[in-house]
Amino acid sequence: MFVRGNKNRSGSVSVQIIQKVGRRNKVIKTVGCAKTKREEELLFMLAHSEIERMRHMDSLFIDHDDAVVENFVDSIGNDNLQIVGSELILGHLYRSIGYPEEAQDHNFFKHLVLSRLVYPGSKLKTAEYFKRHLNIDVSVYSVYRYLDQLHRRQKQAIEQITFEHTRKILGGSVGVVFYDMTTLYFEASQEDDYKIIGYSKDGKPHKPQIIIGMLVGGGGYPIGYEVFEGNTAETKTLIPVLETFQRRFNLQSPIVVADAALLSQKNIDALSQAGYQYILGARLKSESHGIKSKVLSFDIQENLPVQMQHPNGRLIITYSSKRARKDRQNRDKGLRRLEKRVESGKLSKQHINNRGYNKYLKLVGDIDICIDYDKYEADGVWDGLKGYLTNTKMDKKRVVAHYQNLWHIEKAFRISKTDLRIRPVYHRLRHRIEAHLCICFAAYALYKELERMLTKCKVNLSVEKALEQINEIQQITYTLPKSGRQKTKLLKLNQHQQKLLKIIE
Repeated sequence: MFVRGNKNRSGSVSVQIIQKVGRRNKVIKTVGCAKTKREEELLFMLAHSEIERMRHMDSLFIDHDDAVVENFVDSIGNDNLQIVGSELILGHLYRSIGYPEEAQDHNFFKHLVLSRLVYPGSKLKTAEYFKRHLNIDVSVYSVYRYLDQLHRRQKQAIEQITFEHTRKILGGSVGVVFYDMTTLYFEASQEDDYKIIGYSKDGKPHKPQIIIGMLVGGGGYPIGYEVFEGNTAETKTLIPVLETFQRRFNLQSPIVVADAALLSQKNIDALSQAGYQYILGARLKSESHGIKSKVLSFDIQENLPVQMQHPNGRLIITYSSKRARKDRQNRDKGLRRLEKRVESGKLSKQHINNRGYNKYLKLVGDIDICIDYDKYEADGVWDGLKGYLTNTKMDKKRVVAHYQNLWHIEKAFRISKTDLRIRPVYHRLRHRIEAHLCICFAAYALYKELERMLTKCKVNLSVEKALEQINEIQQITYTLPKSGRQKTKLLKLNQHQQKLLKIIE
């Protein structure tokens, strides 16, 4: 390296540090620009001093770099590295919702909720989460003992906090609520007065189960849930859930949206008597002959709703060619399965009923069972038609739009069963089952908050991808050799992780 002064057009001299690279001179640093001879001499002195400093640093690097790095790497163990993304980002969102933090018992509730998002699985996996993310040794029995302490009061407190957060997000009021229910089955468990074999939505009809009824607000933000015995009829869950949460949260008779599975005259009468407005999925093919004839008389255009009066309010009908194709495909699949059963010769008179596609069966003579293809083809007139029953006064397009938002609660159950691994349930004791559900409910609320903040902060990542990135944020703990001081530092973040930090800013 050497120093060179270049005279500019203005007469001043630019003093630079130059290094020979091959046949070319490379400018390493411009020290300054001198207008007088005295300034030029001073800049040359500074430049030579800088060269000495740079050469000294290079010699240190050359003489000691490999050894320093080797020694540093040798001193690092697994205990020096800790996954901190969940605490850094999800812990921030957990606190922003207002969920409790407890100094005692390792703040179990918080970490059980966070682990559902980044490390879902059995309680044994939860113990591994404490080690990997918090560097704390916790036995699985400690986790079970904590679950034994989670009382029903905790569920109500968590629901209250969640509801207040949802109300805040929705602008201070909850005008529309969406209700649906699902089933959760149990592995290696016997029936009791709580876990009972019933109609399973998980395709596990021979396993004991419970039923969960869940209430969410607009956008799928959670409000609360109730648990029922496994053989409870779907239609008997709606009113108890609504009454419970209206009483607890002082809800001012919101508009209730639910699918056709909850449609029963008893539910409709109870909703009307309690002063609720409702939007329910209608079963068009189960209506009276007069109503069905009128529905089929309409010339319903693509996605343009029509309406008619109904004993329970208004019946709104829409048509979709996409839905028509799907309905046709489903009927074709059902017909093929039915044809195989008929060919097997195992069907009898008892199979002629209105359960599913058995309605297309008919009896020929005294013992022969065959398929009524005329009835099958006649059913095609309903392909693509969808009905909505309401007692509200809102515009029919808004009714349809509200009902179509039911997918949020369907997504809530799908997230809970897949991403959060709420099922299968291995717990046997009722209070542990309830504690498990409470943790999963809070985890779903945290999932929705992360989803909301990703949108708000314009982070172009799905929740699943964001959780993967969060789960890879690590910090290192090291000790300075001279002072003996222990320090921690986040490992270098990638581009996605840097964007995720916007959430906590």
